[in-house]
Amino acid sequence: MALDLAGMDHAGRWIEAAQPEHPSLIDQAHVMDELFGVVNVPNGIWIDEEGVIVRPPEPAFPGRSMFADMQIAGDMDQYLAAVLREAKKIRHQPDKYVGALRDWVERGSESRYALTPAQVVERSQPRPAAAALAAAHFEMAQHLHRLGHRADAVPHFREAHRLAPENWTYKRQAWSMAHPFQGPSEDYESDWLSDVRKIGAENYYPPLDM
Repeated sequence: MALDLAGMDHAGRWIEAAQPEHPSLIDQAHVMDELFGVVNVPNGIWIDEEGVIVRPPEPAFPGRSMFADMQIAGDMDQYLAAVLREAKKIRHQPDKYVGALRDWVERGSESRYALTPAQVVERSQPRPAAAALAAAHFEMAQHLHRLGHRADAVPHFREAHRLAPENWTYKRQAWSMAHPFQGPSEDYESDWLSDVRKIGAENYYPPLDM
């Protein structure tokens, strides 16, 4: 599932390029953020046959990152080239994740990677008042953007970023509307590259706790 307010205009080409054999959904309203606490992508959530969450959102790379093999050409946009250099430093653990997932598929609740409901709650993202208010501002921003009131949406996107700075889905959604590579714009004080450099690319995703 993709998280993208623009729907097929942005996410569609990635789905078409992957040529999946299963249904691919685009969550244009970011409902996954609200319901499950997703703050970055790709994330995986394990849900068993009874509808019970077995593992809350966590980095979920099924294979090698696409950025690893992307070449940086000499005539490439300089910001995009810098983004790719930084993206190549991001930590991925596909073997660890896929191995755990296969174990759970085979062994079910007997898998050592299956968490109890109490453990799931303990690992889930906290939802303080600031997070709830950030979600409200983000929803208002999306609503205004859909109605074509782009300038009116920006202050709400900015407030969502301020209240929930760890939520990359909020920031990336807004940045992508202002710049094709989520780069600097007059609308926002930050951009993808600046924020990743600030925290260190190796910290972009938390390490898998398995």
